[in-house]
Order: sequence, then C-alpha cells, then structure tokens
Amino acid sequence: MVELATPKEQTLHALYRDHRSWLENWLRRRMGNAWDAADLSQDTFVRVLASAQPLADLREPRAYLLTVGKRLLSNFYTRRSLEQAYLEALAQLPEESVPSPEQRWLLLETLQALDELLDGLAPVVRRAFLWSQLEGLGYREIAERLNVSERTVKRYMAQAYEHCLLVDA
Repeated sequence: MVELATPKEQTLHALYRDHRSWLENWLRRRMGNAWDAADLSQDTFVRVLASAQPLADLREPRAYLLTVGKRLLSNFYTRRSLEQAYLEALAQLPEESVPSPEQRWLLLETLQALDELLDGLAPVVRRAFLWSQLEGLGYREIAERLNVSERTVKRYMAQAYEHCLLVDA
C-alpha cells in the first residue's frame, strides 16, 4: 500500500521543486563553489522542513528561503574562519604535540558549538567569559585586561552564564 504524503510534505516538495535551483544559484554566486552551494541549499530545505513555520502560509517563499540560506551561509563562513584559525594555531605547535585527525575534528566541533552557544553576547562579555573559562583568569585579571572594575566583570560573567543557561533551555 502506498502512503500519501502529508500536506506539509506536499508543500515542501512544491517549494523545493520551484525554488531549489534559484536558491542554489544565488548561493553559488555568493560562494563561488557549486558543491558548497548545493550542500547549503539542501541544508536550507532541511531547516525549513524542521521549522515550525507553516509552509502553506508563506506569501514570499523566496524571501523566507533567502533568510534561512543567509543564516546558513553566515554559519558556514564563521565555521570556516574558526577552522582556519585553528589550523594556523596547529601549525605553530611542535610536531609531537599536533593532535590526531580525530582529535582535530572533535576540537573543531567543540569550537563551533562554543561559538554558537556564545553567539549574541556582546564582544566584551564574550571575551571576559572565554578568558575566565579557557585561560582560567580571575575576575581581577580580567578587569585589568579590559580596563574595567571587578564588579563589571562579575556583571559580564552573570550575563554570560545567564545566556548559556537560556540557550541550553
């Protein structure tokens, strides 16, 4: 027996059929790479499928797809920038200290997750939080680096912790 597609699946299929090549071409022009554009185009439709947005209510489907695609494109470049910075840091290490490919992958995934978690924090709050968590600096040292009071650093840390808890929830 053949199962009939749900209305959401039918609408997504029509959206995909009508707009995939347009979106992929738009991404290709921005990225200069057909393979990455095709991947991001597919990721866009996966996100659309997973979203709570009722697809039948879309009045401007291309605008919606463009918004989702731009977010994914931004994430793509952020991830690429993180990877490049990480590879440059690895190049500075002595040969015997370089992590295995598996460890590199795990570290890159962790960096990406941390970057996504802290997205939305003011740069100074983010910096204070990272110095505290990654370098083990105390509030006094962070205050000296930022040229602010310890009380301000405490406020920054409270903002960062609250942000992390809200994102996690």
